Amino acid sequence: MRIDLHTHSTASDGTDTPAELVRKAAAAGLDVVALTDHDTTRGHAEAIAALPEGLTLVTGAELSCRLDGVSLHMLAYLFDPEEPALVAERELVRDDRVPRARAMVGKLQELGVPVTWEQVARIAGDGSVGRPHVAEALVELGVVPDVSGAFTAEWLADGGRAYVEKHELDPVDAIRLVKAAGGVTVFAHPLAVKRGECVPESAIARLAEAGLDGIEVDHMDHDEPTRARLRGLAKELGLLTTGSSDYHGSRKTCGLGDFTTDPEIFGEITRRATGAFPVPGAGGRV
Repeated sequence: MRIDLHTHSTASDGTDTPAELVRKAAAAGLDVVALTDHDTTRGHAEAIAALPEGLTLVTGAELSCRLDGVSLHMLAYLFDPEEPALVAERELVRDDRVPRARAMVGKLQELGVPVTWEQVARIAGDGSVGRPHVAEALVELGVVPDVSGAFTAEWLADGGRAYVEKHELDPVDAIRLVKAAGGVTVFAHPLAVKRGECVPESAIARLAEAGLDGIEVDHMDHDEPTRARLRGLAKELGLLTTGSSDYHGSRKTCGLGDFTTDPEIFGEITRRATGAFPVPGAGGRV
């Protein structure tokens, strides 16, 4: 089985619609794919309706969190999307995205970049607007060569010249909320140092004590020594280890299935979840 547990669609900052994403996942030879858009479940219905026969969909989301001043992302799988407390928190995060993006545009304009809110809004479309959309605007303007080039201290990285903070969950609260909604939590790319500051291993231990289920190990932003280090930490803390592409369509260089999760680990995730169940494909045509 080929299992990719971290992908994004146009419901947040990917470039494929949910329907396109699941079709491409099937074409890439995946057996299981998780749709984990940032702070939203809005793409799930379209993905389910379009799900090809032979592909199983895991519903999820990637929650924006902050611990001790450091931004981090929490993958949440198979939770009840209607659980009121978790819905309320996702809405707080999502509602803060537009004023945050507008503020980043303002900072860039002060730095002499001729970016406009209308340009960023066009790029975001119906998705939850975020830094990748602002980054793509910088690419369009020729300010940076690619999206990753915008995530530097000069521009949009945490603490960068045009960076603006947003509402983010405490990860312990995120774990608690997801658990209460019957879901499973995995710390996304925990040591992706190229993205900016990461929390220390002691913080991962604190999250494990709070009920964290696993950590994402095999990821394009982790080199081999980092993956080995994370596997050792996971064994020490009793955490599951996953592998995922973090696919964003054409916005990133990674492809669907570039990194995958062991079927036994996937089986354990599904056994722990009580809020929702994986959806088997029935040959959707959306």
